[in-house]
Amino acid sequence: MIYLITVNYQSRDLIARLLASVELSSSEYQFIIVNNSPEDQAVQTLAGDRVHLLKAGQNLGFGGGCNLALQWVYERDPGAIAWLINPDTLLPKGMLETATQFCLNHPELSILGTVILEPDGAVWFAGGEFNPMTGRIVAQTDDRPLTAAVYQETPWVTGCSLLLNLRNFPICPYFDQEFFLYYEDFDFCRRYAQQGHRIGVTQHIQVIHAPSSITSRHPALKVQHSTYSYLLALERHTSRWVLGYRLGRILGRALRVSMTEPETAIAIIKGVVRYGKRVSGFGQPNLY
Repeated sequence: MIYLITVNYQSRDLIARLLASVELSSSEYQFIIVNNSPEDQAVQTLAGDRVHLLKAGQNLGFGGGCNLALQWVYERDPGAIAWLINPDTLLPKGMLETATQFCLNHPELSILGTVILEPDGAVWFAGGEFNPMTGRIVAQTDDRPLTAAVYQETPWVTGCSLLLNLRNFPICPYFDQEFFLYYEDFDFCRRYAQQGHRIGVTQHIQVIHAPSSITSRHPALKVQHSTYSYLLALERHTSRWVLGYRLGRILGRALRVSMTEPETAIAIIKGVVRYGKRVSGFGQPNLY
C-alpha cells in the first residue's frame, strides 16, 4: 500500500486539486492530510474513504506534521511506502502506479526523490547537492545527469516530493522538529545517510509544482525561518569554521540590503538572533 502524506496550512483548495490528480490513479492508496491549521474547518470536507484527516491541534511546522502522519502510517503498516507531497503539486496521470512499482523494484533505496517540474516544464528539482567543506546546500535544476541511469544516488532530496520505503526502517523515521520550516528535509536525509540508508532521485517519477505558492504569502517570515534553519543545518552537518564563514556572509548580506530591502534585512537578523539564542541557551526560538 502507498500512503500519500500532505500537510495543510491554509491550503484546502490546493489539496483538493492535488487529490483530484491522485484520484485518476487505479492504484490502492490512502491519502493522509495533516491539518496544521486548527481554524481551517473547510479542509474537513475532503475526508472520505481513501482520505484520512489527522488533526495536529496547532501548527507543528512541516516536519512536525509529517512526523504525526508517518507515525500513524508506521503503526498500521510498517512495510508501506509513504510519499510526502506538497499541497501545491499535481501528479501526472499514471504517476502513482509508476512510483509504487519503482519502489517495489528498488527496495535498496530507503529515501527516494523525484524530478519536480514547474508548470511550464522547467526543472525545479532534480537532486540535492551538498559540500560540507563550504556549506553549500543547493538543488540541482538540470535533469541531464539522470538520463544515463534508472536513478542516481544523491546527498539529499526535497520534502516537496519524497518517498520512503518504511520497510527499511526498524523504527519510524522522523524529522527533527527543531527545524520548523526549511532544511528539515536536508537534515532528515543526512541523518539517515549516516546510518547507512541509501538516498536516490529518479527522473522516472515526476510531479508538477507551483513554487512558493504557499510560503510567498509571508516573505519576511520565510527569510527568517530559512536563515535560522540554514544555520542549524550547518551546525549539525559541517564544521565550526564553515558555520562561522557562512554566518559572516549572511550578516554581510543583511548589511548590503538594509537600505534597499529593509524588511529582508530585519528578517535575516531575526533569524540570526533566534539561532544565537538557541546556541547561547537563553531561551528557545518562538516558532509560532
